[in-house]
Amino acid sequence: MKSIIICLSLCFAFGCSNAAKPIAQSDNSATVAKSPEKSQTAIAHSTENQTPNQTAPPASGEKSKWTASGDPIDTTAFDSAIMSAEKAAGGKPSKALGDAYYKRATALTEARQYASALGDYRRALKNDPANAEAKDWIDKIIMIYDGLNKSSPKEGEEPPPLPFKKS
Repeated sequence: MKSIIICLSLCFAFGCSNAAKPIAQSDNSATVAKSPEKSQTAIAHSTENQTPNQTAPPASGEKSKWTASGDPIDTTAFDSAIMSAEKAAGGKPSKALGDAYYKRATALTEARQYASALGDYRRALKNDPANAEAKDWIDKIIMIYDGLNKSSPKEGEEPPPLPFKKS
C-alpha cells in the first residue's frame, strides 16, 4: 500500500514540475520590429485589446423586437388551399379554412419561420376554435420568443412567409 502511495506522489510531483513555461526570445529577434504592446506568454489570454460587442443586451425586463427568419419554402400549394377554403367559407369561419391555415403553419414551423407560423396558427384557431393543437403551438412559439428575451409579434403584425426563389 505504501508503494502505491509513494508511486502516485512521485507521478503527481513530476507532472506538476512540467508546467508550460514562457518562450524566451532569441538573439535573432532583433531583426523583428518591436511592438509597442506589452509582450505576453503563449498561455496568457486577455480581452483588453478586443473591440466591445456592438449589440448591447436589452435592459432588464425589456425585450428586443422579433425578426422574420428561417428557411424560405414554397407555400404555393398551401396558399391555393387557403384561397379555395376562403371562397368556400364565404367570409365566415370554417373548419376547412382552419385546417388549411394549420397545414401551412406546420410547414412554416418546420422551416423555422416562427413569426409567420404564429399568424397562421392564430388564423387557424379563429376559424376552428376547437383546434387544441393550434392553441398549443401558439403557446410554444410565444414561449420560444420569451426564452430568447424577444417580444413575439402581436396579433395582426405577423409577417408573410419568406419569399421562395425557384432555382
